[in-house]
Amino acid sequence: GLEAVEVLGKLLAHIEQNLSRRGTAYLAGDTKSVADVVVWGTLFPVLQDETSLPSKNEIGALRGSISMTLSEACRKAADSVLMPKALLEYKSYLQKQPPPCLAMERATSNEPEEEEGSEPALTEEEITAAVDAWARGVTTDATLFWGGPVALCGMRNVLITSALPYVNNVPHLGNIIGCVLSADTFARYCRLRNWNTLYVCGTDEYGTATETKAVEEGLTPQEICNKYNTIHADIYRWFDISFDYFGRTTTPYQTTIAQDIFQRLLARGFLLQDTVEQLQCEDCQRFLADRFVEGTCPFCSYEEARGDQCDKCGKLINAVELKNPQCKLCRGVPVVKPTQHLFLDLPKLEEQLEPWLEQSWATGDWTANARYITRSWIRDGLKPRCITRDLKWGTPVPLDGFRDKVFYVWFDAPIGYLSITANYTDQWERWWKNPQQVELYNFMAKDNVPFHSVIFPCSLLGADDNYTLVNHLIATEYLNYEDGKFSKSRGVGVFGDMAKDTGIPADIWRFYLLYLRPEGQDSTFSWSDLMLKNNSELLNNLGNFINRAGMFVCKFFGGTVPDMVLTPDDKRLLARVTLELHQYHQLLEKVRWVAEILLYPPQDGGMGGWELALTEGFLPHRQRAGTVTGVAVNMASMLAVMLQPYMPSVSLAIQGQLCIPPDCFVLSHNFTCTLPPGHRVGTVSPLFQKLEHDQIEALRKRFGGGQAKQTPPASVTVMAPGDPQLIQELTEEVAKQGNHVRQLKANKAEKAQVDAEVAKLLELKKQLALAEGKSPEVLVPKGKRKK
Repeated sequence: GLEAVEVLGKLLAHIEQNLSRRGTAYLAGDTKSVADVVVWGTLFPVLQDETSLPSKNEIGALRGSISMTLSEACRKAADSVLMPKALLEYKSYLQKQPPPCLAMERATSNEPEEEEGSEPALTEEEITAAVDAWARGVTTDATLFWGGPVALCGMRNVLITSALPYVNNVPHLGNIIGCVLSADTFARYCRLRNWNTLYVCGTDEYGTATETKAVEEGLTPQEICNKYNTIHADIYRWFDISFDYFGRTTTPYQTTIAQDIFQRLLARGFLLQDTVEQLQCEDCQRFLADRFVEGTCPFCSYEEARGDQCDKCGKLINAVELKNPQCKLCRGVPVVKPTQHLFLDLPKLEEQLEPWLEQSWATGDWTANARYITRSWIRDGLKPRCITRDLKWGTPVPLDGFRDKVFYVWFDAPIGYLSITANYTDQWERWWKNPQQVELYNFMAKDNVPFHSVIFPCSLLGADDNYTLVNHLIATEYLNYEDGKFSKSRGVGVFGDMAKDTGIPADIWRFYLLYLRPEGQDSTFSWSDLMLKNNSELLNNLGNFINRAGMFVCKFFGGTVPDMVLTPDDKRLLARVTLELHQYHQLLEKVRWVAEILLYPPQDGGMGGWELALTEGFLPHRQRAGTVTGVAVNMASMLAVMLQPYMPSVSLAIQGQLCIPPDCFVLSHNFTCTLPPGHRVGTVSPLFQKLEHDQIEALRKRFGGGQAKQTPPASVTVMAPGDPQLIQELTEEVAKQGNHVRQLKANKAEKAQVDAEVAKLLELKKQLALAEGKSPEVLVPKGKRKK
C-alpha cells in the first residue's frame, strides 16, 4: 500500500488542508453530499491499510470527515463491493499510473515562475473582443430602465425585501448592514442591469413590544408607531437607502391580506385549536402576554425574570411557571386560567415544504447559514405553532370564539411585505401571486431565517393561492462594535440616528459597512480601521486616481478628452479590465460583495503602469500622454457606474464632474469608450476628505460607553453598580456568549477560535460582577484552574 499512498499523498494533503482551513467535516457545503460519498468510496480500499497511511496528525481532519459523513449502509456496501479482491486490483492499478499533476502545483519548465497572484494569460479572441467593444462605445439599447409598479412579461422581475425592523427601537449599524443596506446595494445593482426591480420595506408595528414601549413612554401604541416609523424613515433616508416604498404594517391592507391567508388556511385544514394555560390579570381584565409578566425565575430564583425568558440564567420560561408573578401594568397578582388558541399545523404542511425547499435550494442563492438553520429546524421535526395572542394591538382574528384575540406577530409580520406592496401599487398581486415571472430576494440577519424559510412559506403554501415564495434567502451573521456589543442604554456603538452627527458622510459609512459585511462569520466595527480604509483605499487610492485623470484632461488638454492611439499593451489592458468587470458581475449576481469587489477599482483596476504615466514628466510625449489620459478618464467613468450601488453620492459626483451622459450611465459587461475624444469634462474636485486621528479618537470615546475606558486599577469601579438595566443587558450577553461557546465546542471548532470566544465570555462575566457590585474573581477557563 505504500506505493499507492505515495501517489495519493499530495491529493490527500490537499483535501486535508482544505478541510482544516474551512473548519468543516464536509467537502461541499455544510452537510453530507454526494461529494463525500464519492471521495470516500474512491479512498476506501487504501484507507483500510492503516500501516501505510499518513499519520493522524497529517490527515486528522480527513479521517474525521470520513468517520462523520458515512452511514453504516455505506460501510456494508463497501465491504461487499470493494473488499477484498477489488482492493488488490485498485492498488495494482494505482501503482501503474503516473503521479497526478495537481492544478495547485507549478509546472516545471525553464521559464521563470509566475509570482503568486499573477494574472492569467489573455487570448487573442479576448483582446480582439475587448477592442471591438471599446470602439463601439455605448450601444443605443442601453437606456436605463428604472422599472415600475408592475411585474412585466418578457423582463426579469426582481422583488427585493429586507426584514421589517421592529418599530420600538432605533437601528444600530449592525441592523443597517444586516438588512436594509445589503438589500439596497443589490437593488441598485439590479436597476443598473435594467432589470424591473421593486424594493420594499417598512416598520413591523404590531405586538407586545409595541404595547410595552407605549406604556414606558406614556403614549398610545399608535403614537409610538408613528414616532418610530418617522425615526426609521429618516435614518434610512440619510443612508441613501433607495426603497421604492417604505411602509408599515398598521394598515387596512395588512388586515385584509392577513385575514384572507388565515381563512384559506382554516378552510384547508391547516389550523388546530388547543387549550393553553395563561396568566390573567383580573384587575386589568385581560390575559397577559409574556412581556407583561414579571416574577421569580423557577430555575435560578432571579426576582425580575420575564414571562418568556430569565435574563440572568438565560433559560426559556413559560409564564405560568414563574414564582410570585406580577402584572407589569398594575402590579397585581395574576391567576392561571385556561384559554383557547389557534395553531398552524406545521407537521401537516411539512410534506409541501420539503420539496419546495429542495427546489429553491437547487435553483436559488441561499447563504450557507440560511441553509444550515433551515435544515436544523427540519431535522428537529416541526411542531404546531401558536398563531394567536391575547392582545389588543394587532390584526384581529376573524373567527367566532377568537375575536378578542389578534394574530401572533411572527405570523402577521411577514405578511407585511405583501400589504406594504399593496399600499404602493394596486397591481401588488402581479408581484406576490406570480412565481412564474418574479424572483424574490429576502435579506435579513440570521436570527430571522426560520420565519422566512419555514413558517412564512408554510403559511403561503397552505393558503394555496399561487403566492410568490422566496427564491434567494440572503442572511448575514452579526456585526459587533469594537470588542463588544451595541448597547443603546450604555452608550456603546453608533446607532442610525447618531451617524449623521459624526461629520462622516453617509457614503463612507456605506462603504465601510459593506466592506465589513458579515457574510460568513461575525465581523467587528473598528474606528481605527474605518480611518485606515477611508484615508488609504478611498482618499489615496480611488479618489486620487479619478481626480488625477480628470485634472489632466482639464490642465493639459483644455478640458476635452484627447485622441487615443492604442498600443498592443493598451489593448491587453482593455481586455484585462473587461475580465475584472465580468468578475464584478458574477459576484454581484450571486449576491456576494466581499472586500475584493469594493477595493477592486483602486487596487486591481487593471491600471498596471498607467497610473505612473499620469505624471507631468510624461507630457513631453504628448500623443502617448493623451492616450493614457483618455483611457484613464474613461476608466474613471466606468468606476462611477460600478460604485453606484455602494456609494451613490460619490458616483453622482463623478458623473457630474466628468459630465458623463445619462445614457452612458449603464452597467455594461464590457469596458467601453463612454467619453470619446472631444468630450468636455466639468470642474474636477476631490471626492474624499481625510479623517484625522484626533477626530477618530474623539468619536471612539464618544461612542465607547464603558468600553472607552481601558482596564483600570482594581480600586477603580468601571461602572456604577446596581443599575438594573445594565445588569439585565450584561446578563443577556453572558447567556448569549455562553451558548455561542457551547455551540463552538459541540461543533469541534478550532482551539484558537474557542479560546478567543471563552476570553470574551470571561470578560463579560467580569463586567457583570462589577455591575452587580461584586468583586470579580480572577476567572480562568475550565480545565485551567489554578490549584
